Amino acid sequence: MKTYDQIMLELQKKQYSPVYFLTGEEPYFIDKVASKIESEVLDDTSKSFDQQVLYGRDLEDIGQVISMAQQFPMLGERTVIIVREAQVLKKWENFELYWKNPMQSTVLVICYKGKPNGNFKAFKGLSTTDYYMESAKLRDYQINKWIIDLIREKRLQVEPKVVQILADSLGADMNRIEKELEKLVSGLPEGTKMIDAALVERNIGISKDFNGFELQKALVEGDVVKANRIVNYFADNPKDHTIIKELPLLFRFFSNLLIYLYLPDKSDRVAAQALGISPFAVRDYQAASRRFTKMHAFRAIGYIREADARSKGIDYPNSSNEGDIWKELIYKIMH
Repeated sequence: MKTYDQIMLELQKKQYSPVYFLTGEEPYFIDKVASKIESEVLDDTSKSFDQQVLYGRDLEDIGQVISMAQQFPMLGERTVIIVREAQVLKKWENFELYWKNPMQSTVLVICYKGKPNGNFKAFKGLSTTDYYMESAKLRDYQINKWIIDLIREKRLQVEPKVVQILADSLGADMNRIEKELEKLVSGLPEGTKMIDAALVERNIGISKDFNGFELQKALVEGDVVKANRIVNYFADNPKDHTIIKELPLLFRFFSNLLIYLYLPDKSDRVAAQALGISPFAVRDYQAASRRFTKMHAFRAIGYIREADARSKGIDYPNSSNEGDIWKELIYKIMH
C-alpha cells in the first residue's frame, strides 16, 4: 500500500506504476492523483491516441477495462486508462489475474470511491501491494494541518486563527477549501506573503469577527456582549450561518473540553493526542478549563443538544426562531 504523498512524489519524478487502485471514503485524494496522471503522463499528441478516461456507468463490467489495458500503445511508450466511478462495475473477480501480471506499457488508474467489497479475493491481495492507495477521511486536526501544508506549498504563511476559521466555516469539504484558498492567493496584494483574517473576509466572505471560532472564544472569555453580538449576526445571516451548521462546532468544543478536564496528564502533547487536535489548539482548552468545570461542560453539551432539537422541531413543536434559540443557549452556557 502506498500513501497519497508517496504517489504524488513519484509522479513528480515521472515514476509510473502499471496499476493505481485508488479507493476510500475521501474522494479528494483519489481525484487529485487521477487528475495529475491524466494531465501529465502523456503529451497532448499522445493523449489523442493512447489515453482514455472512462466512467463505470458506461461500462458493463471490469472485463472491458482489462481488455483495453492489455493493448499496446498506438503512438508513444505508454497507454493511460483512467476509470472513474469504478465502484459501480461488476465481476471484480476477473481483475486479479490482470494486476498480478499487468501490461508494463499501460498505466491503469482505477478510481473506486468507498470501501471495496471485502468478499473479493482480488481486493484482499491487492491491498498489500504498491498498487493500492486508501484515501481516508481526515480528522479535524488533520484538516487544519492539511490547510497549513497547502498554503506552505504556495510559499505563503497563514495566521493560526485563519486556519481554524476556514476549517470551522468550510467543514471537511476539501475541494471547496482548496478553491477558496485559490481565491485567497489570487487576492493577495503583490509582495504579501501572509494570509490574515481580513483577507479571508474580503475574498471569501467569512467574517473575521462573526464566526464559530470567535463565538467559542467569547464563551471562553465570558464576554456576554460579544457572544450575543455574534449570534445576532448568525440570526441575521441564516444562509451562511444556520444553527444546524454552527452548533456542531460548539458541541465538539465542549465534548473535547469535558475529555480534557478528565485527563490526568494535561500536557500539550498528551492532550493533543487524546483530543485529536494540534498541540497549538490545546491552549483553547487550557483557557476554557479555567472558566468551565466538568459539570459546566456536561451541562453545556446538554444545552446544545436541546437547542439542536428545538431548531429541528423535535419535541418542540412550537419552537422559537433561530435567534431566540441562540440567545437562550448563550444565556444558559454562560450562567
